[in-house]
This record gives sequence, C-alpha cells and structure tokens, in this order.
Amino acid sequence: MTTTQTKLISFDEFIEWYPENSEYRYELHDGVILQMPKATGKHSKVTGFLIEEINITNREIGKRGVWFIPKECIVKSSSEKSGYEPDIIVLTEENIGNERRWEKESIIEEANSVKLIVEVVSTNWRDDYFKKRADYEEMGIPEYWIVDYAALGGRNFIGNPKQPTFFVYWLVEGEYKVTQFRGDELIQSPTFPNFNLTAQQVFNPYST
Repeated sequence: MTTTQTKLISFDEFIEWYPENSEYRYELHDGVILQMPKATGKHSKVTGFLIEEINITNREIGKRGVWFIPKECIVKSSSEKSGYEPDIIVLTEENIGNERRWEKESIIEEANSVKLIVEVVSTNWRDDYFKKRADYEEMGIPEYWIVDYAALGGRNFIGNPKQPTFFVYWLVEGEYKVTQFRGDELIQSPTFPNFNLTAQQVFNPYST
C-alpha cells in the first residue's frame, strides 16, 4: 500500500477524488487514501474461482437474481471515515433500493444490503484481520470470509508454522464468531449451506 497524502479527508472527498478508469484500486482508511496492492495471478485465480462457486450456490439455493455480485462497489464504514472495496461482495436486491448512493456511485451504506463480504489476503493482511473485520462487525455485516491461501497472516491467526487458512466470521448478537478451515476440511457457511468445497479446493482452484 502507498500514500502521499498530507491531511485527512472525508469519505465524500474520497469519492470525489477517486480517479475514473484507474488500473489501481483505492480505499479510505481512517481518512487516509491508500493505493491497494495489485492482485497477483494466484490472488486473481482464487477470487475468480470463489465468484464462480458463490454464483453456483446462489442458483442452487434459489437466490439467483436476488443475490448478486457486482463488478465493484465501495462499502462505507459506520464511522464514515473509511471506505473499502472488497474482493467479493454479495448484495441483495431485497434492500438495494434503499441505498441512496448505489445507482450513481456504487456505494453501500447499509448492512441489510449485504449477505457476504470476502477478502482474499495479500500483503496488507493486517487490514483484513484487524481493521476490516472490526468495521464489518460494527456495521453488522452478517458474514465475512478471510481467505489466506498463501499463509500471509500472523501466527496467532494461522498457526505456527503458518498454514493456509479459510476463516468464516458470522454475526451473532452483534459480535463475530469465527470458524477456521484448513486442508480437506469442508467449509461451513451459515449464509451458503450448500457451499460444498474444502479449504484446499479453494486454495488450489481448478486442480484435478
């Protein structure tokens, strides 16, 4: 991540500043604009595979056309000091009409519009494990996945020695509970009970 910013800005200033058709993604973290790391080949492969599998699951549970994955959007934090562009976000048509900034700006402000957010871990792993997890919990995002396929996170999260780990956080009475999956363990998701994949299948997509 890089920044050359000298003063804190508001969320609306960030949206006004955001360059059109940029090859980079940017996020606002507590008033500071950050250029996000460019996705590597494996990162893109894992993300694309998950999008395919989530869409298949949507169809299987009868939510195709009701739950959808947009190409891009920005999630505004409850503090209004941060704005995140998730690797994957599943939105619901049932509430999207209540989002006043969706049609023109692709901005999500209400947790009721979100079924799932997924972050595929890269070099800025602390943001996924600490800041974003806390902000998504505060917003009331019902489910959050951290996909650490390259074992980049801290040892207190993924073990010592480090192991690729898939985390499912789900909201219970306003707080996240978490389950972690490794190797041949079958991923269990409250939102997607038909997501019939192991952690290893996600970490090594399209392998035979």
